[in-house]
Amino acid sequence: MAGVITVAVVDDDRMLREGLRSWLAEVERLRLLASVETVDALLTVGGRPPDVVLLDLVLRDGSIPEDNVRRVCAAGSRVVVISTVADRARIVGTVAAGADGYLTKDHSLETLVGAVETVAAGGTAHSPELAFAWAYDSGPARPRLAPRELQVLLDYASGLTLKATARRAGVSPNTAKYYLDRVKEKYQRAGRPTYTKIDMALRVREDGLDPHTVDP
Repeated sequence: MAGVITVAVVDDDRMLREGLRSWLAEVERLRLLASVETVDALLTVGGRPPDVVLLDLVLRDGSIPEDNVRRVCAAGSRVVVISTVADRARIVGTVAAGADGYLTKDHSLETLVGAVETVAAGGTAHSPELAFAWAYDSGPARPRLAPRELQVLLDYASGLTLKATARRAGVSPNTAKYYLDRVKEKYQRAGRPTYTKIDMALRVREDGLDPHTVDP
């Protein structure tokens, strides 16, 4: 069927795996390829890798969440991390490692399907838990922006042109571009690639940015 998104589930909770299998069977635009307990088991499944992997945050095999994300991404799939508990540090770590979204397991099927579709299309699956984790994270994955960098980021990401952003900041367009380049560089150093205005808008949402979140 054209346009079908292939999905795999990696979770050591058998009841949850069976529940997801039953749920996803009712969604025509999604096709479940595998439902396994570990990333090792997933990587032994032959054929083309699934478009999206729903990956439990903490597996009982002792594997490291960030390593699990990196291995799944390296195999050619995009990742949505799922968990029963919103563990801020681990959420931030897995997204920095390459996950494209995070959801707690109490979300509805419609929310889960929407997240899978968004990620399969190249986007990021936002959730209140992910936004909260970024907003209150102070680790290296959350760049510290100077006040002027933050100002031009917020204005530019909101949809203003470079000239309008520069005018509001009281600087030249070249200087505004310099600040934006610094913002991009800081996010890229933190393992969160940021190249376009859309990327910047995503970072603003993810990090819950406001003028009180930066150093003076």
